[in-house]
Amino acid sequence: MLSNSLVSIQIIPKTKKNEDVIPYVDHAISLIENSGLKYEVHPLETTIEGDLSKIFSLIEQMNEAMVEKGCSNVISQIKVLYQPSGASMDDLTSKYRI
Repeated sequence: MLSNSLVSIQIIPKTKKNEDVIPYVDHAISLIENSGLKYEVHPLETTIEGDLSKIFSLIEQMNEAMVEKGCSNVISQIKVLYQPSGASMDDLTSKYRI
């Protein structure tokens, strides 16, 4: 199936007692990894490539996982490129890669 979307997400969980968020973010990234969708981790966000409905479902799972780990709330900042003819990270960034 042709990927029709690129979604970049930055997840910001409100941790218990202001704990370090990195272990929570690592857990969210592990959910992305286990999804089977193509993704790239960047310093401030992670970009996921695939079907938009599958990606939105994954984002919902990530938010629910943060709450299950004890977070009182979660901010998910997302950017979406929806392109029915196909969208890929490689096509958009190939001229910048060595």
